[in-house]
Amino acid sequence: MYVPDVFKVEDPATLHAFMRKRPFATLVSCGPAGLIGTHLPTVLKTSGGSQGVIECHLARANPHWKDLAAIGSSGGEALMIFQGAEGYISPAWYPSKTEHGKVVPTWNYATVHAYGCPEIVDDAAWLLRHVTELSGQQERERAMPWAVSDAPKSYIDTMLRGIVGFRFIIRRMEGKWKMSQNREARDRIGVAEGLRQRNLPHDAEMVTHILPDIVDGAQ
Repeated sequence: MYVPDVFKVEDPATLHAFMRKRPFATLVSCGPAGLIGTHLPTVLKTSGGSQGVIECHLARANPHWKDLAAIGSSGGEALMIFQGAEGYISPAWYPSKTEHGKVVPTWNYATVHAYGCPEIVDDAAWLLRHVTELSGQQERERAMPWAVSDAPKSYIDTMLRGIVGFRFIIRRMEGKWKMSQNREARDRIGVAEGLRQRNLPHDAEMVTHILPDIVDGAQ
């Protein structure tokens, strides 16, 4: 990923926090079947590898897992992309536009790329533990969280036979927060105000990245 220094984020704890906040990732690999992408939920573990380990599962009917097995056995790498807040930035929001007009549109976004070695896990006990953790991770904010144990054991056993697990041992990570850091302060404030007024789903979160010290509307 192309990451100019002004947009670069390297702190592992910050990257891990982002991945946990945005656990739905895109897995991309190039193996015997060519280039394949799969979208899937993840559980990040910070033990078991120097950069962490991502645990996931795929449908057994998805041929991607067989490519991952081949890549992992050869020591190759795959890529997992975690996408954060993103949105169009209008040049009309820059105060500097009125002075010289030398502005153009752009797109702001935050993303983490994790590169690592996939390891297939085709074990019922591991899968049960994994889906239990995954469900708990996503249900924990609910007043009455659903649990795997709420479903009949025979049904869960059947569902587990339809998936294949894998561990993704992270070798390196790249973080890119492209949030108008390359603009002067008044333009960044203008972008933040434009986002507040537009108020699309990701806009409020982008404001916290653009002006991390101005998150309550005070300028």
